Parts: sequence; C-alpha cells; structure tokens
Amino acid sequence: MAALYLIPVELGETPQERVLPPYNRDVILGIRHFIVEDIRSARRFLRRVDRGINIDELSFYPMGKHADVSLFASYLKVMEKGEDVGVISEAGCPAVADPGADVVAIAQRKGYRVIPLVGPSSMIMAVMASGLNGQSFAFHGYLPKDSTDSIKRLKQLEERAVREHETQLFIETPYRNQKLFAMLCQTLRPQTRLCIAAGLTTDDEWIHTHTISEWRHLNLPDLSKTPAIFLFGS
Repeated sequence: MAALYLIPVELGETPQERVLPPYNRDVILGIRHFIVEDIRSARRFLRRVDRGINIDELSFYPMGKHADVSLFASYLKVMEKGEDVGVISEAGCPAVADPGADVVAIAQRKGYRVIPLVGPSSMIMAVMASGLNGQSFAFHGYLPKDSTDSIKRLKQLEERAVREHETQLFIETPYRNQKLFAMLCQTLRPQTRLCIAAGLTTDDEWIHTHTISEWRHLNLPDLSKTPAIFLFGS
C-alpha cells in the first residue's frame, strides 16, 4: 500500500549523518514524487542525501506560501496507483510549525498511510534543553508585527504560563531576534524564566535559560542571522 512519507531535513549547515538516520535515505531513494515547500532547496537536499540521485526523473509539487491549496489533493493521485509520495519542508519536520499539514489532512481523509520519519524538530529539542515544563507547552509561531500588540500578547502568554504552568514557545525572523530579546526583557516579570535556543544542531548552537532579571545583566550574542526558538515559563 502506498504511503505519504513526511521527510525531515537538517535545521542548518549540519552533516546529515548527525541528525538523520540511514533508514531515511533508503526510503527517499524509493520515492519519485515529492510535495515540497521550495523546489530548489528540496532538490539540493536530495542531492545531499545521495549525489548520484537523478533529479530529472523526479516530480516536484509546490506547497509553499504561494502554492494553490486547491491542487494539493491532485498531488496525491499517484498514490492510487501504488506510488509513494514524500513531503519536504524547508527545515526540520514537515507539518509541525511548517507547511504540510494540509497535505497530511487530505491523505488522512482519503485513508492513505501517513508515515513520519525520524528527524530534528527545533521545538522539541528546545523544550528538551530548556529546563522548562516539558509536560505542557504551546507553540505560537510569530508574535504580532505591531510592537504594542506584541507586548499585549506577551503579557497574555505570561499569564497563561503562570496560571497553567505551561511553557510558551515562539519564533522571530532572525534579523529581529535582538529586538525581540529587548522587548522580552522589558515586558516580562523579573522571575519569569526565559530560554533562547539558537542554531540548534549546528556548530553555532547556543542554548541558555535564565530569569528575566538575570538576562537584563547579560549580553546576548549576535543572533541576527541565526534561527532561534524563544521559550518562557513560570
């Protein structure tokens, strides 16, 4: 029976053997149809999996920001013929804080097998290393663009963290990381614990947790080009 494979990729400039099991390569080499966030980066990823792979024999279907969602169901038509399909997003695991969920939902409704492969998840790894509550946590994506709205949202999430003892996770575009850090230090309570997990799995990996009071006396390294997860809790 054909399957929809959810294929993780590296989080950064990391050797694949450090973060992806050999089994993934075996699965990937048996797939000829890929639903991808970005075709160019997906092709580069597949060449890293195996330099001898014949890219021109493969079919790619877009699911990125500007893709036509109404076409997603048609991407899975080949599964009716017994052919497997792979889903590849830009970084980490597909369908978790990344495109792919809509494709998976269609596959589930049609009764197709959906198989997630093992790979790095920045959210899970950040929670693991933070020392914050790993029993209950919530990922919120990006904060509002307007600074006033962002401050209001942060205060709401802090109340939720205290009330429910729930770790709050969110991200920002790297070039705005420093500005977000300053906002967190100005907005959150002194006793709130904040973790910054940047460059996960790469040589530049940097993970630290302190109270806001402690962070106010520390210098943050330049994270303007480094993807980071921000987490806080009571």
